[in-house]
Amino acid sequence: MAVLTDPISDFLTRWKNASRARKEEFTAPFSRIKAEIARILQEEGYIWSYEVVTGEGHPQIRVKTKSTDGRAVLTDLKRMSSPGMRQYVPVEEIPKVLNGLGIAILSTSKGLMTGSQAKKQRIGGELLAIVW
Repeated sequence: MAVLTDPISDFLTRWKNASRARKEEFTAPFSRIKAEIARILQEEGYIWSYEVVTGEGHPQIRVKTKSTDGRAVLTDLKRMSSPGMRQYVPVEEIPKVLNGLGIAILSTSKGLMTGSQAKKQRIGGELLAIVW
């Protein structure tokens, strides 16, 4: 197994590749932040479900991708903040993705949440990714 410098980007790329290849599910190495991202994606309707698979070796997170009428629900995504260049935004600068059709995922002092949830709570944070 290769050493990853950006495991969140790896997780998002696996999801994008699985959706575009019309795969029903994909797996990735487990971490709590990936599980929180998957929770947000499930709440927002971008994936069907996710589960943590423990067994031999390291735990994995298994995600069931979502598609309707043979088309993936995910159109595209963009990783905004990276380990080499963090991108922090105050509450006033949280982006509105495609006029509300997409979501922004933020890491705040109160945990991971969408941009709209962060605006309601009036807190900014690190802009991890935008999804549409």
